[in-house]
Amino acid sequence: MNGGGLDFEKPILELERKISDLRKFSAEEKIDVSEEIKSLQNKLKKIKDEVFCGLSASQRVQIARHPKRPYFMDYADRIFSFFLELHGDRRFSDDKALIGGLAEIDSVKIMAIGHQKGRDTKENLLRNFGCAHPEGYRKALRLMKIAEKMKIPVVSFIDTPGAYPGIGAEERGQAEAIAVNLREMSLVQVPIICVIIGEGGSGGALGIGIGDKILILQNAYYSVISPEGCAAILWKDRAKAKVAAEALRLTAGDLIKIGIVDEIVAEPSGGAHRDAGEAADNLKKALVKNLKELQKIPVSTLVRNRYNKFRKMGAYEGEENGSKNKKSKNQ
Repeated sequence: MNGGGLDFEKPILELERKISDLRKFSAEEKIDVSEEIKSLQNKLKKIKDEVFCGLSASQRVQIARHPKRPYFMDYADRIFSFFLELHGDRRFSDDKALIGGLAEIDSVKIMAIGHQKGRDTKENLLRNFGCAHPEGYRKALRLMKIAEKMKIPVVSFIDTPGAYPGIGAEERGQAEAIAVNLREMSLVQVPIICVIIGEGGSGGALGIGIGDKILILQNAYYSVISPEGCAAILWKDRAKAKVAAEALRLTAGDLIKIGIVDEIVAEPSGGAHRDAGEAADNLKKALVKNLKELQKIPVSTLVRNRYNKFRKMGAYEGEENGSKNKKSKNQ
């Protein structure tokens, strides 16, 4: 049971506490309250269905940012039978916000790369809140090149509000590091799967986000900018973040409709933070399935399809009508 809770989770948490208290009372006093517990459980299921089936975009963003949501290493511990972290970009330092290494999933050897956040203040400072520096993206690219030499797939786990925008990062070429990754990932001669497990913010996410298959967890989001940043720019008012979240079409459901992602990975009812084990099992099944499919495709076809996949993105509604109108005017 989740100890904290988001605003819209409060009725659920309250009922869960009541059920827990009743069970404790029943055990201590040796009194049968099974009927009362059953009634509350039915009520709990009904409330869960009502709340989590009708989540708004801003509520899904809150779930994606939940402090108890599983991070990259939480999934690594549950999904990988082996993981050996590799360090450093061989230029500047070892970025703790973006980590990676050799791993094995269901007997398939892979190179795993992912953003890592912290659970407390100390760890968040170490991990820079999951906001990678240029050396993080250069390390990621180094590991992808190793994967290419070893002829093993790459799996990237995306979970960042965005790349770190500090002066030092800009001095060391943050934009250039991300741009190079976009170019090089489009050409890597092995299968690449990218999965958004939490926040997928801006270029920080895209820096390890070019792949043959793009997966997204049910309550994760993927966007060119955070709702707060969008609201601050468009309306000069961060309080309009809810409006921005809807307009950005950043939820898994929106993204699959417009062709940005290829597959939605189901989460436990209420979000991955409520049952990390189930979330990991669902993700493992999706990864294993897609790895097997991609490994059957010739490398030349894989790279060509990857290039075409991203070239198709960016079409806007009304483009076809606009072209027809332009053509009729010329005639």
